[in-house]
Amino acid sequence: MLLTSRRRFLAGAAALAAPSPVRIIDTHTHFYDPSRPQGVPWPSPTDKLLYRTVLPPEFKKMVQPLGVVGTVVVEASPWVEDNQWILDLAAKDPFLLGLVGNLQPGQPEFGAQLARFAKNPKFVGIRVNAGALRKGLESAGFLEDLRRLKDSDRELDVVGGGSLLADTAALAAKLPDLRIVIDHLPFDSAPDLNELAGANNVYAKISNVLRKGGSWSREAVDHVWTVFGERRVIYGSNWPVSDRVAPYADVLRVVQEYCASKSAEARDNYFWRNALSA
Repeated sequence: MLLTSRRRFLAGAAALAAPSPVRIIDTHTHFYDPSRPQGVPWPSPTDKLLYRTVLPPEFKKMVQPLGVVGTVVVEASPWVEDNQWILDLAAKDPFLLGLVGNLQPGQPEFGAQLARFAKNPKFVGIRVNAGALRKGLESAGFLEDLRRLKDSDRELDVVGGGSLLADTAALAAKLPDLRIVIDHLPFDSAPDLNELAGANNVYAKISNVLRKGGSWSREAVDHVWTVFGERRVIYGSNWPVSDRVAPYADVLRVVQEYCASKSAEARDNYFWRNALSA
């Protein structure tokens, strides 16, 4: 089954990469190369911080000394072939454990695209934004495509801030076997997450802790952790976007300090084990 093969693949790859008992899987990075002949649709050339070549060797050199053993890439580009571009990078580098791709459920070509990319065990899911989710909840085609995603044992990332929480809860109820990951918690607006407490198929990617100037809210992270519990929280950095706030080492250090009072099992769950089950 795909479920068995994909999860065994991710677990095995992470274990092989681990240089020590300390293991961290970063579930949210972006790689791209504006110097390609076709360029990139994201980030914009006007973005002086992000518009540069960002590839795995730079990331690995920076994070491996910190205990990071692998990453799951999230594709921000809407170009379908950029999914393949990342998978081609991953084929050459076991540090790239998986790809959350960018496909559009509800479109006529989705089924064929999913079938194509799902042949690769490193294709672990797709991401949709809050607007697509809200519109899609009223679309039979959108929901059917997410059933296809679930049947292929892939997950769904959702991104867009507090406005997507009610829609995420609605989707989780409609498709209780679809694994859903909410990106970039805690949100700036500190919304009430309690409606998702009983949605056992929904995970929280705690990837938005540190704010500019080095501030962060322990209470906001506590709320996420309390609602989702230690088996539904996942580490991600959002690098290189996180460089807008602080260097990678600082982004990681804050969550390590937060988790220092947790049990060893809870720390392992957050930093790598839950990434294998989501």
